[in-house]
Amino acid sequence: MKVETKSVSTMGTKTDEKEKISICDLTKTNTSEILQKIEYQIPLYLQGYTDLFTKYVHSFNTVSGACRISEKQFFDKLGIDHTVMKEVANYWDFVKSLAIIQIETYSKFAQDYMDFRLSTLDSIDKSISSALNHYSKAVADLGENKFVD
Repeated sequence: MKVETKSVSTMGTKTDEKEKISICDLTKTNTSEILQKIEYQIPLYLQGYTDLFTKYVHSFNTVSGACRISEKQFFDKLGIDHTVMKEVANYWDFVKSLAIIQIETYSKFAQDYMDFRLSTLDSIDKSISSALNHYSKAVADLGENKFVD
């Protein structure tokens, strides 16, 4: 995204006097550009996190494969009863269920929070539009001297 800048001198030439800088336009333009830049970065972040989690899963699967090979020898040498592993499996299923519930709860919270923020911004936009409509009517009425008897 290329940003165009305007050079305005303070020397007071005729062309400078014709081109007045509006604080409203400056704020709108600069804020819009910043927000768009942030918006354009979101896919990069999402792709980065997707790549990281893919790599985590791959690394974990590699470690698990190596673990499986040595597991049989380890448990056979220690003489551990494999029925104990059923309890360990039940424990891990419980931990997994808790983790999934927490992930789903957080996702729901994040969605509700975004919906709330969007709704708030919609309400603010409607309020500002209404206020500006009333203001412009008042200014128009003032110009027509409706307030003066």
